[in-house]
This record gives sequence, C-alpha cells and structure tokens, in this order.
Amino acid sequence: MKQKVFVDGSEGTTGLRIFERFQGRDDVELIKIDPELRKDPEERKRLINASDITFLCLPDVAARESAGLVDPDNDHTVIIDTSTAHRTEEGWAYGFPELSDKHLEAVKTGNRIAVPGCYASGFISLIYPLVAGGIIPKDYPVSAFALSGYSGAGKKTIAVYESEDRPSELSSGREYALAQQHKHLKEMKAITGLSRTPLFSPIIDDYYSGMVVSTPFYADMLSKKMTPSELLEFYREYYAGKKFIKVAEADDETAASGFLAGNSLSGWDGLKIYVTGNEERIVVSSQFDNLGKGASGAAIQCMNLRIGCEEEKGLNL
Repeated sequence: MKQKVFVDGSEGTTGLRIFERFQGRDDVELIKIDPELRKDPEERKRLINASDITFLCLPDVAARESAGLVDPDNDHTVIIDTSTAHRTEEGWAYGFPELSDKHLEAVKTGNRIAVPGCYASGFISLIYPLVAGGIIPKDYPVSAFALSGYSGAGKKTIAVYESEDRPSELSSGREYALAQQHKHLKEMKAITGLSRTPLFSPIIDDYYSGMVVSTPFYADMLSKKMTPSELLEFYREYYAGKKFIKVAEADDETAASGFLAGNSLSGWDGLKIYVTGNEERIVVSSQFDNLGKGASGAAIQCMNLRIGCEEEKGLNL
C-alpha cells in the first residue's frame, strides 16, 4: 500500500529536495497542493489530515501552525518537521537514530519527528558519544567551528551567491553568528546533555553544498585520556553497523593530505567522522552534505524507518 505524502512548504530548498528524492519510488503517492492555495490554512489542514506522512519545510512559526492543524482524533498522520521549531520539544522524536537505541525506537514509533539542524547533526554526531561514553564530562567547555556551502542559508541567499553582480566579499568565506546566538545551539546543548552552551563559530563559503564541523580537545582534559587512534576506534565501535555513519581509517588519505574540504561529500547522504591531531591536541570532525544527512536526506531516512522500509531507500549511500 502506498504512503500518502504531503510536503508543506515545497517551494524551499529542503522541500524541493524531498520531492526530488521521491522520483521513481513506487511506495509513495505525493499529495500536491494547488499553488494558489499553498498558504490557505484550511486546504493545508485538509491535506495534512489526509496524508500518512507530512513533511514540514517551513519557517518555525509556520511549522508550529501546521503541526497544530492535525485533528485531535487523527492518530495516523506522521509529522516530520525540518524546521527548528520542535527539535527540543517534549513529545517529538529527535531524528538522529544512530545516537542510541532510544533515539532509533523513538523514530520508528513516533508520530512527531523533528529533523536535526545541519550544523547540529555534525556537532551532535561527535559530542553525544563522548558524553555518553564518559570521555568528556557534561560541563566540558566544548567549542566548535564549521564550514558550510551557501545552500543551507535558503533560496534568497542562494540567489545572491549565484547572481552576476554579487558583492566581492561573497567570494571569500564569511564567519557569522558572531553574537554566539546561532539557532542550532539550543539542540546542540540539549541533545548532547552538555551543561554549558558550546562556543560555536560557523563559516559560510563560496560553494553550493557540503560541510565540515570540528571540535578541538586537549587530551589531558578528557575524562579518559585517549590518543587519536584510540578515539577513532571508540567512534568505530560506537557507530558499528550504522549505514549512514562512516568512520575514517587512521591513515585516511583525505585527512593525511592535511585538508578536509567542505564539499567533498556533496551529494552523499551519509556522514563521515575523522580524528586528527596528536597525543596532546586532538580535533574530531564530521564531514557530510548539509542538504543530505543535514536536511532532506535525514528527513527521508526518518520516514523510511517510520514506515518500516529499507532505511536507505531513495538515498545515496
């Protein structure tokens, strides 16, 4: 039986990518809204309640409004929200099933699933295991820096970057969120269980998609002192059997070259973890596509788990 799927907010980057990923799938029936009615709450309510799965690809306020359109007696529609609105809300599964058996079960059984933010996915993939494994304490002063393509900033920013008369500074990487108020910080802290809000410095650069998120550590400040190779093995064991998480080898040619490029995994729907540095100072990094495991790919993965089909169906691994 085909799943009836509605994408509320299909005009944005994530919504469009979700639509693209359903091309060729024979287990999905896409419910489409009349373009003239896409902001009509009554029509959206009708389609949401007629669906088996509704993806919310909307700004936070609109996502909360759409989630509220589900009829009180509707127990069949699964809402998968790609916005920031519900990622730390009680009653919503956090859509990173590789973190723990509890996270996996919540996605498989929940009717309300919040897809992680792109930067948050990279950060949490690194820090959650370290806290859970007792390698860093919850009050560790974690800092992170990240590099991302411009597609994560939405259609307006994409248009500016791709315009012929764009400002010259767009040809360079640009650090932002300088006031330490990035919208992903809330989930980065809450999901990992950290008691301190991380220091976070993201950079947007002149390429379309892909990102690297890195966190540095002094080895002697870890609760369990580890070498880079030991930490690599820890991640390898933690994510063993997880189709969407790959852990680099100690002699990985990418890391050995001295560079981690932001766009190397563009178009791939998994996430790759590296551990570099030396016995005194260690850097752990995650590399992935901000439009893949960082957005629409993660949303489709969550849907696949929820409906019980192959986890990677329609995705590029």
